[in-house]
Amino acid sequence: MDRLRPRNRPVFFGFTNAEIEKMEKALQEAGEESLGKEFCQRLTKSFNRSSGRAGKPVIKWTEIQSWFQTRLQGSPEVPKNEFTRTKGLESKEGGIRDPLELEFEARSSKDGAWYDVEKFIAHRFLSTGEAEVRVRFIGFGAEEDEWVNIKNAVRERSVPLENTECSNLKVGDLVLCFQERRDQAIYYDARILEIQRKIHDIRGCRCLFLIRYDHDNSEDRVRLRRLCRRPKSKAA
Repeated sequence: MDRLRPRNRPVFFGFTNAEIEKMEKALQEAGEESLGKEFCQRLTKSFNRSSGRAGKPVIKWTEIQSWFQTRLQGSPEVPKNEFTRTKGLESKEGGIRDPLELEFEARSSKDGAWYDVEKFIAHRFLSTGEAEVRVRFIGFGAEEDEWVNIKNAVRERSVPLENTECSNLKVGDLVLCFQERRDQAIYYDARILEIQRKIHDIRGCRCLFLIRYDHDNSEDRVRLRRLCRRPKSKAA
């Protein structure tokens, strides 16, 4: 792949809980037929017309198809012992949260952006003692697989924010922001610098968030729909 070409992330905007429930039901009823283009297009049309998607990005049928593909392929193969040790997935009761129940995102060394992980291919230990995993990103082929540091470049997937969650955000929070430029549109870590609270309307949250991207310190003023929050730990 030409590295000068932006590496657009085809799946990440996220589905609402209601949409996920409908897709789970559709998958149980249709099985592999759910991968069909017409099937996904019908479901996409239904979701985009629903009131629950007001104020959120429009869904593409390929995003729904990718979701079905991931479910049909089964859970990713994760190096359990090393992953649970380095990522701190121990529960408050002393047990281990099974990584196979989680979804992950990884930071690409090629552009520093975060992408959803489809599966973990392999793992290895460097001479320094650090562990790496080879990941495949959702929507990309084997030629785009990367070795990434487990401790610093793999984490539980960020969660798209609902309109009702804007009040939970505060200055200083770490968020994942959809950066839109003329030549690329990808996700980077950012910090909230300022929040302009506005009254919500039929389109949803109208608040404005001034953020600073971690990777280049540039600033941007964005709407809630471009932000994702870090998932809350079950151990909290």
